[in-house]
Amino acid sequence: MQSFIEKQFPVSKLSKESYKERKSSQGQTITGLGKWWGRKPLVLARAAILGCLMPASDNPRKDMEIFLKIMSMDNNGLLLRKKKSFTPQELYDIAANNRKLSPYIAQWFDLTGDKIKLKPDADKKEVERRVFNILGYDQKLTKCIRPEQLENLDPQTWKEINHHLGTNAGSLQELTQQLSLKRFGHNARVGDCFCGGGSIPFEAARMGCDTYASDLNPIAGLLTWASINVCGASAEELAEIKKFQQEVFEQVDKEITALGIEHNERGDRALTYLYCVEAVCPECGMKTPLLPSLVVGIRAGKVVAKLHSNGQGYDIKIKMNATTAEMKEAGKSGTVTTRGMVCPNCGKTTPITALRKDRRDENGNTVYGLRQWDKTDFDFREDDIYNERLYAIRYQRPDGSRYYRAPNERDMQNEAKVKKIVADNIVSWQEQGLVPSMEIESGQKTDEVLRNRGWTHWNHLFSARGLYNLSSIVKYVIDAPTHLLKVVGMLGINKCADNNSNLCRWHAAYDKSEQTFYNQALNTLMNWGVRSYKMLSSSWLRFVSAYPINRNAKVQLSDARNISTGVNFWITDPPYADAINYHELSEFFLAWDKRLLQEAFPEWYTDTKRILAIKGDEHFSQNMIEIYSNLTKHMDDNGLQVVMFTHSDSAVWAQLALIMWKSGLRVCAAWNIATETDASGLKDGNYVKGTVLLVLRKQTGNDTAYLDEINVDIKNEVKTQIESMQALDDKEEPNFSDPDYVLAAYAASLKVLTSYKNIGELDLDVELNLAINDPAKSRIVRLIERAKKTAFDLIIPADFESYLWKDLNSAERFYIKGLESEKRGNYQVSTYQEFARGFAIDSYKQLMASVRANTARLKTPVELAMRSLSEAPDFERSTLRLVLAAIHISIKEDEKPEKGLFHIKNNLPDYWGSRDMLKQLLAFLKDTKDIGNMPHWAQSAEMAKHLYVLVDNDHV
Repeated sequence: MQSFIEKQFPVSKLSKESYKERKSSQGQTITGLGKWWGRKPLVLARAAILGCLMPASDNPRKDMEIFLKIMSMDNNGLLLRKKKSFTPQELYDIAANNRKLSPYIAQWFDLTGDKIKLKPDADKKEVERRVFNILGYDQKLTKCIRPEQLENLDPQTWKEINHHLGTNAGSLQELTQQLSLKRFGHNARVGDCFCGGGSIPFEAARMGCDTYASDLNPIAGLLTWASINVCGASAEELAEIKKFQQEVFEQVDKEITALGIEHNERGDRALTYLYCVEAVCPECGMKTPLLPSLVVGIRAGKVVAKLHSNGQGYDIKIKMNATTAEMKEAGKSGTVTTRGMVCPNCGKTTPITALRKDRRDENGNTVYGLRQWDKTDFDFREDDIYNERLYAIRYQRPDGSRYYRAPNERDMQNEAKVKKIVADNIVSWQEQGLVPSMEIESGQKTDEVLRNRGWTHWNHLFSARGLYNLSSIVKYVIDAPTHLLKVVGMLGINKCADNNSNLCRWHAAYDKSEQTFYNQALNTLMNWGVRSYKMLSSSWLRFVSAYPINRNAKVQLSDARNISTGVNFWITDPPYADAINYHELSEFFLAWDKRLLQEAFPEWYTDTKRILAIKGDEHFSQNMIEIYSNLTKHMDDNGLQVVMFTHSDSAVWAQLALIMWKSGLRVCAAWNIATETDASGLKDGNYVKGTVLLVLRKQTGNDTAYLDEINVDIKNEVKTQIESMQALDDKEEPNFSDPDYVLAAYAASLKVLTSYKNIGELDLDVELNLAINDPAKSRIVRLIERAKKTAFDLIIPADFESYLWKDLNSAERFYIKGLESEKRGNYQVSTYQEFARGFAIDSYKQLMASVRANTARLKTPVELAMRSLSEAPDFERSTLRLVLAAIHISIKEDEKPEKGLFHIKNNLPDYWGSRDMLKQLLAFLKDTKDIGNMPHWAQSAEMAKHLYVLVDNDHV
């Protein structure tokens, strides 16, 4: 029995749903449990599991219809999910611009006043329904909750689902159980041996599956256990959790209030303490605060810091209600830049490496100049190169109003008091496990804090105030009365640590400090914010929502090579060619959790097993083969595996295919779910994420074939796969874009290859080594490249004659396919990247108007104008470039298409022999005119229409 996911998958709609979930940020369901890097969207996990479980029938269109109904991604499901109303203005704007709805304007709207209103007798619900139904999928999603937030489908929908699948379900959980029984005779068991943040096990359990989850990393195990048992807690357990959190917070708050360490002489409560690094200028000897900007706050009032020389260093004054001029000056008057320390006294710039006194030893190795801190250090020493300075405090008055000030004598007394408490207790706290005592192991990411600050133990990443506050919480969590509350306590501690280390950026625009892990690194800072205990309330008092969950789940720490649990479906997201150093970054949390983990999970270890972690080194492929061979051994013969990875290029595909092939698996299908978000400013360009779902079954045959025999088979399989996808596609709302067809070509080639036990003349070990180290020599890589070329030959634009398409050069095809993609509402950067690879385009930057995530598009003729396109020479001298230039000239020359035609005739050697091509190109361009998402093409499309008429009617 084949599964739905082996035959088809709603990639376009799932991409949009995944993007919506990702953009929900803190509103995501399980992200609130704690930080993990690269969690997969829950909607993607749900679709993958359902796609494995749901059988494929002999009616693929009906299968897709039913699948979308179950996922609440069909029209009726979207209506059920619609929870945001339209404003009268929104309803009017949409209706007025739609041919079907514009006749109802007078019937629905009152246009007599200043604001557009619905008429009293207009049925608002019906108007909203009709307007909503004519929107595209993306627009509909802006008004909808996520599929997981919909409590249930309506009875009629369940009737249609049950009729097609032969079930009698009234909920997703019942459907899961009934499909499981029909297929396996028992409830489906889903496994994930790289469980990470817990997305796949959580969603499997929420759907009603039995679940097995494992990971090498204890923090991953903690988060996954919590996703099932905390998010699946009963009402009574939730009440206990809330009571426990509240009691702990209030008790610690009483202790801090009694000490008076967060209150000033007026009784105002501190919210945030702002610190900076301070160092002596090597040129003039002035002790200088290293501040990237002198702007302190913006949102709640303009606040700046002013430096006043005292002869040896600087006094820092805090100015509230700064003028616009003062804010502008403060923004450009920082004392440290990417070039180094900029001394305000002598004006000299000193590179940070020179300031730290880094040097080279006799062997050419870098020796870092900062003092290496001792285990019990929590503060600088006076003779350190880097000192730390409290330069501003944000306070709140009893009436709720807030203000900044420079620390005065009382504030410094409070600082000294906190430091003394920590100094007197840190040794015993470390012995008791109340604060970290773990050494920071050397690693790609952890070396940054060793190098940049001299910190050698995880407690060094926290201020004295941070250590005191968190140790006070840990003390009560140790005494938590139940296992569940101890886990909840650990989650709260980790959240507080993430939001209150010395790696928390101060965000002046919002008057707040950010979390430590705003990216996948440990970023040391020159200035940072430390939250008062009061401001940790949002981190500690995080009340989770509960969901009906099948808690028949096993979560354990294990090397995936040693797993002995059998499942029906393995759905995994391995750290394949992954740049994220999970084992290093998670030690930040493990340092706080060590004792608590030992008590809550005595059978677990409490280190990250760095040596066993899968890393992209020379042993990577062999480790993966061992892991997936073991998973194959522990799955049913009629089971499936879905492997998620980030799609890259043919060589990566070849590597992964060979790994799976050698693990006893064969490829059945592959689907690409694209989500894009803007870069965080930490790297250039876009953060593009395309998650490929590679669907696999056990190899069952022992056949051997030869490459020359299977080349024809692969070409035919590619053709069959693409033609079947094109036949199934919805012309109004296309499911597949061109990169999906290319991906299908990859999958088709691998499907043929991996269906054989052996390929006669291929040594798979040699091929794997070539795919990794020298892809150009790999016959498997070349075979996949040929499959891709076959795909690109087949995906001709719908309105293009095939004989004319073949006459275009690669750069022209790139532009036309990009424009066709934009016509369909696709603005993903990954689409253009795939086109560039497929058409072998080296550079296309000069052709792009935007390369931002989800707004990527090509330049119009007006935007291209007559600019030189030296980086795209094939496009520069093409017929299409001539046509685009002619459109621009016609618009520029007082809207006279004759001028454009003259330009074409004057520059095209064989004008009369090229008229069919000219008409084809102009027809394609003019069709952009009435496309709602392309108003920027309106003027160019209109001129293309006029030029088309001139060329069509031209004669000798």
